[in-house]
Amino acid sequence: MDDTLTVAVRVKPGAARARVGGRHDGPHGPALVIAVNAPPVDGRATEAARRALAEALGVRPAAVSLRAGSTSRDKLFLVERPSPELAKALRRLRDGADR
Repeated sequence: MDDTLTVAVRVKPGAARARVGGRHDGPHGPALVIAVNAPPVDGRATEAARRALAEALGVRPAAVSLRAGSTSRDKLFLVERPSPELAKALRRLRDGADR
């Protein structure tokens, strides 16, 4: 098992309703869509997306870190020590039920 899992994310800052789910085909490949209430100012939307991703995957926020895209809506996050079920959970969130 790998020590980290890379997760491509498309952040939608300033959303009326925060949610995790959906797919965006972006520059890093198929990405999980994360809508956050936080504005895209001073890294607030990135931090909100990091925490939302951790919660959606059922891991500690400290296990999720930003790898690339600090000023972009398209980001890469790293999840440390992913469980075998984590990739399935990610696919379910991104692509829908058991694709």
